[in-house]
Amino acid sequence: MKILVSALETSSNLHLAELRKHLGDVEFEGIFELEDHKGFYTPKDFSVMGFVDIFKKISFFRKVLKEMTLKAQNAHKVLLLDSSSFNLPLAKAIKKKYPQKEIIYYILPQVWAWKPWRVKTLKRYCDKLYGILPFEIGMYKGKAEYIGHPLLDEIPHFKTELSEEGSIVFMPGSRKQEIERMLPIFSSVAKEFEKERRVLVIPPHFDEKRMKEYYGDYLEEFEISHDANFALYEAKFAFICSGTATLQSALIGTPFVLGYQAKRLDFWIASMFVKLRHIGLANILYGHFAQGEIHQELLQDECTKANLLRAYYGMKSEEFFYKIEQLRKYLAFGSSKRLAQKILE
Repeated sequence: MKILVSALETSSNLHLAELRKHLGDVEFEGIFELEDHKGFYTPKDFSVMGFVDIFKKISFFRKVLKEMTLKAQNAHKVLLLDSSSFNLPLAKAIKKKYPQKEIIYYILPQVWAWKPWRVKTLKRYCDKLYGILPFEIGMYKGKAEYIGHPLLDEIPHFKTELSEEGSIVFMPGSRKQEIERMLPIFSSVAKEFEKERRVLVIPPHFDEKRMKEYYGDYLEEFEISHDANFALYEAKFAFICSGTATLQSALIGTPFVLGYQAKRLDFWIASMFVKLRHIGLANILYGHFAQGEIHQELLQDECTKANLLRAYYGMKSEEFFYKIEQLRKYLAFGSSKRLAQKILE
């Protein structure tokens, strides 16, 4: 079986790698980057941060959209992961050109955060919708299915008790623009932990050239890890930029703080459209079944060395551990094996 894949995010490719373990003799082509196999394009080609950067690459996105639509002709199925700004137009283009082609959308767009009208588009142009967040399924009124969160498949070990021992982990994101903004701040924090093991987590598919381009001389200040799950499991605390890593750290059982800075214009535009109390996925999920938050979020001007250190020293570990146990129960089970079975049906 040949599957046309569109996975533009680093986190989506981690989930794709886990999914492939259960698919057997299936060939992927399209947009993705696994450790031993790459598509025609990779997430690096789509690495943009903010509304301004997106406008600069519109002509490139249109070119790839046409190429992917043509590639769909020879694929048995189409698998789209997250990244709705590109994948929804792609689903529409493929379904119009090849009406019988089965399109599967895995990791649904965050319609609960903004652009709720995308629900109609998804239901119209996608054949099967699989969500990884329990609370989002109701918005699709029977069309979508909760398949479980893939992190519960991918995390090999979960902490059952707290420990005062361990390293300090830093996760400044995977996009170049994120890293350029967050790594200097995290570096200043790391200097306060000279007697500790300071671990910088870098995506596993980054080669030496990209590491040097993205991280520069900061690489010399840290111990490097390409395994986020192992690094977080060994850690006693983590400083995390944003994204899936917040949920990853919560589920593993490592206390952390989210620190994030974006261009002021991008942050202002996003705040106009996205009406959420939190941006960390662990906090968003927790807020759907309980009061309060799992971790502190320091955004924009609040994301300073002093505030990040204050969050570290002020962490209430026992309260954190109680809340993440509730979160684990809420998500219930993983998704990779179940999704693979449905794809192969």
